[in-house]
Amino acid sequence: MSISNVQEVRQLFHEQLSELIRLLKDKTEFCLTSPDALDEAMKRVVYLKHVIENQDGHRIFYINEKPIRRENDLQIMYRLVWYASVYDVNREVNNGRGPVDFKVSYGGRNASLVGLKLASNSKLKQNLEKQVEIYQVANSIDRAIKVIMYFTEDEYIKLSKVLNELKLNTCGDIILIDARSDIKPSASNAKLIWR
Repeated sequence: MSISNVQEVRQLFHEQLSELIRLLKDKTEFCLTSPDALDEAMKRVVYLKHVIENQDGHRIFYINEKPIRRENDLQIMYRLVWYASVYDVNREVNNGRGPVDFKVSYGGRNASLVGLKLASNSKLKQNLEKQVEIYQVANSIDRAIKVIMYFTEDEYIKLSKVLNELKLNTCGDIILIDARSDIKPSASNAKLIWR
């Protein structure tokens, strides 16, 4: 009976599971990509951006039609997009030079940092120049994303000027989130713009 049980388990877990993996590899990208913390962190940022800009998520940041001015609120929203993740997502990690907003990792060597700022932050230029890079050195990580959310056209203009001055206006690791409420008409009133 034991030999029969062992053969059954071998059949199921060795031969049949191997066949399932082979089929999955042939028909999908299963097992072809290894997890990457930077890619996953970017996907979550892009998703949050989409919700805020295109699915009325910007409304969460307004009370009585005035924008909330706390970076903490943006950080909480970013943390919420990590539901059911295999990644280790930690907020306010401090490895010696102050707390970074988020450290996302999949093992010790596969990690990235995410900094979330509001365009209204009085130290925005200073933060963009050095802050995340200092955190990268303290955390022994060379990969990071900077997310900046703005609420008004004036904030966007100021932000654009800072990015141009720092020569970061084409930097792929800086994501801008448009949380302006005055330019988001309903679909029935909006004009279609082809990109």
